[in-house]
Amino acid sequence: MSSGSSVSLGELPMESWMSHLPSALWDTPLCHLAIPGSHNAITYCLDMDDGSPVDLTQPDLLQKMDRYMKPFIRPFVYKWAITQEYTIKQQLDSGVRYCDLRIAQRPNDSSTELYFYHGVYSTLSVESVLVEIREWLDARPREVVILSFSHFLGLSQDLHLLLLATIRDVFTSRLCPKTEALTLRDLWSSGHSVVVSYEHDLSSCHADLWPHIPYWWANKCKAEALIEEFEHRKQHGRPGGFFVTGINLTGDLKYICTHPTESLKDLVTSTYPALLSWVKEQTPGSRLGSLNIIAGDFVGESQFVAAVVTLNEKLLQRSS
Repeated sequence: MSSGSSVSLGELPMESWMSHLPSALWDTPLCHLAIPGSHNAITYCLDMDDGSPVDLTQPDLLQKMDRYMKPFIRPFVYKWAITQEYTIKQQLDSGVRYCDLRIAQRPNDSSTELYFYHGVYSTLSVESVLVEIREWLDARPREVVILSFSHFLGLSQDLHLLLLATIRDVFTSRLCPKTEALTLRDLWSSGHSVVVSYEHDLSSCHADLWPHIPYWWANKCKAEALIEEFEHRKQHGRPGGFFVTGINLTGDLKYICTHPTESLKDLVTSTYPALLSWVKEQTPGSRLGSLNIIAGDFVGESQFVAAVVTLNEKLLQRSS
């Protein structure tokens, strides 16, 4: 497709949209493109077994209530902990290229297996999900995935080193080393297709680990308040490299208690029209107020991904 094509970028096949971008964007740094992302990507497989504990970041009161009032409390936990219903492959097929991965060792687990968590722990292991991502990439060598490992819970230094060994074993030569400006043309010529961001001091002494990618999180339960927060942040300029704007809403305890029949999905679905209207007004690039990765919840539930990819047309207009 030439840069002069009249085809909207939002009409590209989302499972391979990077491969189909116009050549005018191949030399644009990835941190200046608009990239759709998945907030708390691996929550579609949370452990529904009552014997599985809530995660240790939860307030003491909730942990105690879950212990003694599990049949009453646990349904609330699930309703507000699940942020994605699509599997990782379905998310990638839908066009997601940034995944927010939160890693934990299950409490009282004598094995070295690691899991994801949000409220409770996942049934799928970290290694099994990484293998799924690699298999997906094997079939699509010109697509690029940014994996952000963060919010580590219960990991010793040895477990961190084990996780790094697993990442390298799974992705091998696909791992992209740290570099100043990364473009699609660079990645395609080198055969690299995985950027691993790691929220730990270890990232500074490993060439294949990128530093933690800043995540703008508004901590709001209303779309208008979230938009106001991001507009304020935009006035102070964007970070230099990759960064994420998380249009994910947060149900605080007051909201959850006053909306007992609702779930996070209900909240997200009701506010997506307002949030998508705001997203469509944004501009990628290097200028003040521009955005890069935009991450959301329930990414397959709306036109979110296509709306983010379409923003890259503004870069084409600027260069023409």
